[in-house]
Amino acid sequence: QLQLVESGGGLVQPGGSLRLSCAASGFTLDVPAIGWFRQAPGKEREAVSCISSSDNSTYYVDSVKGRFTISRDNAKNTVHLQMNSLKPEDTGVYYCASSKFSIFRLCVIWEPDYWGQGTQVTVSS
Repeated sequence: QLQLVESGGGLVQPGGSLRLSCAASGFTLDVPAIGWFRQAPGKEREAVSCISSSDNSTYYVDSVKGRFTISRDNAKNTVHLQMNSLKPEDTGVYYCASSKFSIFRLCVIWEPDYWGQGTQVTVSS
């Protein structure tokens, strides 16, 4: 059973940066894709960014392109999300998620197989 543990959330002013980390343990060889979702208060959970293990292809939702960067460290079974130029609308609970099948299934049709517990990101002055 794959377990995902997020860290790195917190309070930051608009324009600031945060780096989220997701540590994976368990049967990590079964995870072709891993990424991040977020859920703002009163809104649906949405895919933010994903990365494939096979070719390191990436996906970003339009609202974060040019500001967020996803990366993975396979040796440490860790995925990072570097978030720059943060805006108040980036506020929400950020969840690490993974798919046993593909980046498409994870980030396009939103069907992950595993979830982390979430970490709060608040962007406010």
